[in-house]
Amino acid sequence: MENPITRPRSVERLVAGQATSDGAGVKLTRVLTQDLQRRLDPFLMLDAFRNENPEDYIGGFPNHPHRGFETVTYMIAGRMRHRDSAGNEGLLGPGGAQWMTAGSGLIHSELPEQEEGLMEGFQLWLNLPAKAKMCAPGYRDIPPPAIPEYVDGAGVRVRVIAGDSGGVAGAVRRPDTEPLFLDLHLPAGAGFGQALPAGHNAFLYVYRGSVIVRGAPVADRHMAILGNDGDGVVLQADGDSRVLLVAGRPLQEPIVQYGPFVMNTAEQIHQAVRDYQAGKFAAAAVQAF
Repeated sequence: MENPITRPRSVERLVAGQATSDGAGVKLTRVLTQDLQRRLDPFLMLDAFRNENPEDYIGGFPNHPHRGFETVTYMIAGRMRHRDSAGNEGLLGPGGAQWMTAGSGLIHSELPEQEEGLMEGFQLWLNLPAKAKMCAPGYRDIPPPAIPEYVDGAGVRVRVIAGDSGGVAGAVRRPDTEPLFLDLHLPAGAGFGQALPAGHNAFLYVYRGSVIVRGAPVADRHMAILGNDGDGVVLQADGDSRVLLVAGRPLQEPIVQYGPFVMNTAEQIHQAVRDYQAGKFAAAAVQAF
């Protein structure tokens, strides 16, 4: 096992998520819900979607605004087209990721470019600190070859979307929240360890198979919130399994959310609504990262 851990974190809570729909009727599971935002600070939301029926995804997510946080979309199967008010456009396909910093405000759409077959993936919302909530928006498409990966001694394939694992630097590094975002493909019986900084909140989501975390089984389509009682996490796969592992440094700042806007005060939310209604999001400049 790579990255040996001396004090593995325990599972504090298992979460199955809530079935819901968003956008133009896309069926999904909201795994990280609003009531968990303080516990899993700096993460605000995790949506998981896995739909075979085109009627459950074909409407996609037409134009909608965001302000004050970052969105991370990671695709397992299917294709989604991104367009935004700053003129960015990209096609997100299997194994690819998209990292968007809404900052002061963007309007974007995510629409499927398929009419049949499996559509599967995730969207994670990552908060921005108060000092950066009104920063210039940023956008980055990350095609599959641009996501570093390695295979450890146990045969675990590790895709490093953000952060560092096994001496491999991820595709993205972000200040302040210092996110870790790994996609783990574990053969049956394989173990994997990942060091986690003290104080960083962490969770994992099993999207194939099942794993055991310090004696606690975590089933398919379940999230395990990890306690802050150790220096890392150790997983053991029951069968062939796939897992997202996510961690980050909490901001410990007020969280005020109104739909697609996440700020620190109610007045900032009111201002976001006024700015959106006044058309100020459409002319946003975008920074590279």
